[in-house]
Amino acid sequence: MDCDVVVVGAGPAGLATAIRLKQQAAERGSDISVVLVEKGSEVGAHILSGAVIDPVGLDALVPGWREDAETPLLVQVNDDAFYLLGPAGGFRLPNFAMPPLMKNHGNYVGSLGNVCRFLAKKAEELGVEIYPGFAADEILYDEAGAVTGIATGDMGVNREGEPKGEFTRGMELRGRYTVFAEGARGHLTKQLIARFGLDAGRDVPKFGIGLKELWKVKKEHHKPGLVQHAFGWPLDAKTGGGAFLYHIDDEQV
Repeated sequence: MDCDVVVVGAGPAGLATAIRLKQQAAERGSDISVVLVEKGSEVGAHILSGAVIDPVGLDALVPGWREDAETPLLVQVNDDAFYLLGPAGGFRLPNFAMPPLMKNHGNYVGSLGNVCRFLAKKAEELGVEIYPGFAADEILYDEAGAVTGIATGDMGVNREGEPKGEFTRGMELRGRYTVFAEGARGHLTKQLIARFGLDAGRDVPKFGIGLKELWKVKKEHHKPGLVQHAFGWPLDAKTGGGAFLYHIDDEQV
């Protein structure tokens, strides 16, 4: 399948890229074909984060998103709280002592997965072809070694890699441009970094493990728009990390 642009990954970056490319083409009075593949069974299935979201990107990409009946962000941050924890408890730090990065008034809290589902609908309205459930398995190169697209993996194989009754051969998606938006540890992106030396002269990447749970709390404990961050115990002084608690809509944190 030939197209102008292949995008790998239906996260915020991949979807925003697809939307903006179609918008720019329309502004020029032309059209381009944009195909996006996503390994998750649906858009948002692999977006695990709850998030504090600066709306400046959405304002530029989808003007009027706040008034949209299906807007994914309903709760604006109205209070920040920072805590230093110890074995016996914790205490709140004064807000004036925190860096500007931690001042979230004017931002929104919500599900990043829902933001992606919202963006996917906007992308499809512009003509982007989105294929969830298709994992990019291989990078395609031409004779000169330039990237020409990706191939999706075969579907319907058993544990031994042999075809089953519902076997479907993977598809080659070839594009004039290929955008890799796989996230922090994309397996194809790692291959490209190694092949083209993209990490030469760059800082060593640092990765963290995040765990998220979605809780519904009692109404008297729910404060929509409250953003709470904590650090310290149970981590020692040599280990970076912390905790977050965002009060979103529907009595959920």
